[in-house]
Amino acid sequence: MWLYFRLCVQVTPLPQAAGGKSTNFKNLSFRTENTLSQMKQCQAYQENIMMSLKVSYKEHERLIVDVLRVNIISYLRECETSTVNTTHEHMQYPISEMREVIKNLLADFEKSTIKEKKEELNLKQAPLKVVRNSCIRLHYELFHLHVAIPKVLGKPELSFIASKKCLENIQQSDIFLKENFPIHVFTVSGKSVHNVKMPSDSYKCWITAVCALPNGQVLVADYDNTKVKLLDQQYRVVGHLDFRDGSGDMCLITPTEVAVAMYGKVQFITVSQSQLAKGRKLKLQHYCTAIAHNQGDLYICSGTALYKFTLSGELVCRLYEDSSADFTGKNHGGFILITCVICTEIF
Repeated sequence: MWLYFRLCVQVTPLPQAAGGKSTNFKNLSFRTENTLSQMKQCQAYQENIMMSLKVSYKEHERLIVDVLRVNIISYLRECETSTVNTTHEHMQYPISEMREVIKNLLADFEKSTIKEKKEELNLKQAPLKVVRNSCIRLHYELFHLHVAIPKVLGKPELSFIASKKCLENIQQSDIFLKENFPIHVFTVSGKSVHNVKMPSDSYKCWITAVCALPNGQVLVADYDNTKVKLLDQQYRVVGHLDFRDGSGDMCLITPTEVAVAMYGKVQFITVSQSQLAKGRKLKLQHYCTAIAHNQGDLYICSGTALYKFTLSGELVCRLYEDSSADFTGKNHGGFILITCVICTEIF
């Protein structure tokens, strides 16, 4: 059997290729270390999302168990109250009926959303694990090339092969990172300074939060003067509200409604024709140092923990907690990074 092969063209022998243009190993080393660092960040990013998902699931499971416990205890107390001063023969709740009711409660618990949430958790974690494992593999391959190159610098052919392979891995890793770990870079195109001090202000303005409204107006929280000020499109103060407790952070809820974080509550403000009015408020069992809104949910920082609430004030779950100090979290002062929670919409 005859096999026919097409002749290769423009083939450069290895010794000739290795003796050609030399590789800038200092630059290659810098690029490799930078890629390795980004790969580690990507891995940590995926693992943090998986951990947040797991924490959310555990919190949901705990709440379901708490509801079951309350239902069983309430039923037993009802039985106890109904059977006071009754004989064994005339008990309203005989043992068999109590057993049946509790069995039904357990059956409802078994049919609850715990199993569904666990399946949902596994489905959401699966692609994250794939990306995480790819990060580990690419990092492993590139790291070993990075370690090997200095050992073959005195051997032109081996050095050439290692450097080419290293460049290929860097390019492959860059493509992978671009697809799975986008890094958004913001550049400042300009700045302007505006004075928002009012005649009634007793102290120098300390702006702790800024919230832009869709109509071009801006709300600013002036903590030291305990005010929320409304600025027009030229950044002039056109309205304000006084708050005894001071305001720390705020976020937009609707085009005309803003939630303001205070010590132990969230105060809602409505904006209408350059007028500010206080609306409803949510009382919390902890401090409120930072707040964000996403798709009908509030994410509130207490200084040591990050909570998820509904807009009606119902606690959904605790997403993160670190009580090792008074103010913990990645941004200090209680401003825990919640970018991954909001942007990936995982809860």
